[in-house]
Amino acid sequence: MDDLTHAQRQRLAFIDFSLQYFGQVSRQDLIKKFATGLAAATRDLQSYNALAPDNMRLVHQTKSYHRLGEFTPLFDHEPQAILHGLAKGFGDGLSHPVQPSRVCIDAVQLIHPHTSVVAALMRAIQDKEAVKVAYVSVSSGEKIREIVPHALVNNGQRWHVRAYDRVNGVFSDFVATRIKSIELICAEINDNEHSENDLMWHKEVQLVLVPHPSLTHPEAIELDYQMQDKQLTLTSRAALAGYLLRQWSVDCSTKHQITSGVCQLALANTEVLQQIEHIAIVPGARH
Repeated sequence: MDDLTHAQRQRLAFIDFSLQYFGQVSRQDLIKKFATGLAAATRDLQSYNALAPDNMRLVHQTKSYHRLGEFTPLFDHEPQAILHGLAKGFGDGLSHPVQPSRVCIDAVQLIHPHTSVVAALMRAIQDKEAVKVAYVSVSSGEKIREIVPHALVNNGQRWHVRAYDRVNGVFSDFVATRIKSIELICAEINDNEHSENDLMWHKEVQLVLVPHPSLTHPEAIELDYQMQDKQLTLTSRAALAGYLLRQWSVDCSTKHQITSGVCQLALANTEVLQQIEHIAIVPGARH
């Protein structure tokens, strides 16, 4: 490993990442990502296999290398960079710790789930498989659950997985940090468990936000959110709109009754609340 150039390390890190989080990688993946030739991609895969012979095997039917059960990561991927990479696409530095800036500070730090949990969820999403998890909820404690995941989401406070819940027969959200263990269930999932049946996930709603009427100088908020004609219209998935309204502290009460100063935004079209999930977390939604 010490003899590898930076470029070689990046390509091998990509192979390692793809195997761990998607379960497979091909020469075409390398060619597409790094604009290399076929011969170069072949050499990179051979180099990786020489360094980690128990991590992958070639499956001729798919022309891809598939992850083996004995897989051990060759690179120590940093959790924050992994999740950022999954959200934005694999990029430089993903396999190396992120060095924070001394002059540009992000005050919000999410607690990241364990990388093995993220990896297993991503492979299940990629292969459309169910997983069995030991999940700890606030209301019922630890229980074994079977879920069919289809998306990982940062809701502004934490990472959760959107999945079909086989116990309750509905699509729901599971906080990823509360998953203590995870096991793939290698069996076909039922038609009703496919992501296209998650209606609230695919449904889009319009949120019309305005400065809170209690503000003396609403122009400040108009500038903060680059409002046009004193309002900001956002499009959100119905399954995620509640998280956005909570994160931005939007007063969603009918007459915008929250006057404590916590809310600097108000929801103009409160009728949209009837179309979204997680009403209980929305500021003022019950008033």
